[in-house]
Amino acid sequence: MNLPALTAEEAAELIPHGATIGFSGFTPAGAAKAVPRALAERATRLHKQGLPLQVRTLTGASTGRALDEALAEANAISWRAPYQSSRLVRDKINHEELEFVDLHLSHVPQMVEFGFFGSLDFAVVEAVDVAADGRVYLSTSVGASPTFLKHAEKVIVEVNRAHSPRLMEMHDVRMLPPPPHRGHIPLDHVLSKIGAPYAVVDPRKIVGVVETLESDDVAPFDAPDETSRRIAGHVLKFLLAERQAGRIPAEFLPLQAGVGNIANAVMAELGACPDIPPFTMYSEVFQDALVDLMRAGRLVGASATSLTLSPPQLARVYGDMDFFAPRIVLRPQELSNNPGVIRRLGVISINTVLEMDLTGCANSSHVCGTQMMNGVGGSGDFTRNAYLSIMVAPSIAKGGKISAVVPMVSHCDHNEHSVQVVVTEQGLADLRGLGPLARARRIIENCAHPMYRDYLQRYLESAPPGHIRHNLATCFDLHQNLLRTGHMLPDGK
Repeated sequence: MNLPALTAEEAAELIPHGATIGFSGFTPAGAAKAVPRALAERATRLHKQGLPLQVRTLTGASTGRALDEALAEANAISWRAPYQSSRLVRDKINHEELEFVDLHLSHVPQMVEFGFFGSLDFAVVEAVDVAADGRVYLSTSVGASPTFLKHAEKVIVEVNRAHSPRLMEMHDVRMLPPPPHRGHIPLDHVLSKIGAPYAVVDPRKIVGVVETLESDDVAPFDAPDETSRRIAGHVLKFLLAERQAGRIPAEFLPLQAGVGNIANAVMAELGACPDIPPFTMYSEVFQDALVDLMRAGRLVGASATSLTLSPPQLARVYGDMDFFAPRIVLRPQELSNNPGVIRRLGVISINTVLEMDLTGCANSSHVCGTQMMNGVGGSGDFTRNAYLSIMVAPSIAKGGKISAVVPMVSHCDHNEHSVQVVVTEQGLADLRGLGPLARARRIIENCAHPMYRDYLQRYLESAPPGHIRHNLATCFDLHQNLLRTGHMLPDGK
């Protein structure tokens, strides 16, 4: 059958007010671009005429400016899940103008499968090609796109000719059957492949194919600063000691690192250390620093769900696909973030948090417990199930006005039962085997900034005794000070 060719504007005209749309994208990598931008332009026109146009949007994770930013600027989003990193979307969430559902990313495909979000009206998915029989060769991310394609009532495919058609050599698409019929997932190595190089859709559901030529909107990361390098140094020293003690095997274990400058710095530090053997990654994203590590033979294989690369680094990969394609596997997020696979492979996870408390609980999503930043993302999938879960953060922010170590986190994404190691530029606290009081003392001594240590120590020693020492009358004083004065310490001291 012939698939209908449409312009982005014609495709956008098909989407009605109130529709629920599954967009491709896991970070800006592989995110739909032309259709959401055209939809935003259409919404702006209709709003000027006093007519409504808002949609409910699902993605794999965060997206690029052409999707979240454009739709938010046009006031065209009423509901969003499961993760975002857009300033405009964040503002609307925190002003209660947009309903946001914050989710563990591994849960999204199953929730779509069983209709937890209602019916999925459209899927808008970026690909490098689509065949008349319904094979969809995805671009730089897989994410939840295979699930969206399966369950959407109508499908629009953006065929982006800016991407290498050889991306299909990296893709390994397999969808899990519904419970209770899920057998063993036969992934016993980072580079194991168990699926097909394409996703599948009933071709009768495809209402339009839109041709595009547009690179992913992935910004390069900053060069590591001194704080990031010190955090990376503490992590490196710890992992070397664990290997020396035999708690990490000589051949090492797969690594996972979250998105951001600190994660990039940690991976660069590990890659530069000759005492760390060549290693693999089982992670969500393949980031800029990993291109150089792989080319140097330090990273020998990586599994992810997206190539989150800035245009120069992505061009390097496309220019040498004979080298990179056999060493990178891109999977659906229900596999890249699958708890059973993470635990079986013994993944070491490294994720960034906003704050940590004296018990080891960590907050990665909300400022002062109420203001959404980005969301929990995939950090919970890995932290809860990793062989070693490591949480990292600068000890202070805004010149010392904010401490990352607080008596009690204002929002808990990762509890003390999941977090094993916390790290700031001040040092590392290994919390394994420690009771609550010993954990608190180690975190204060090793991780808190010197300007906050005395306060935290006084809080701990003055709290009433219990299995966990907390004074519920004062545990949020630092947050209250910040809201009242702009500085966590009383009187800014």
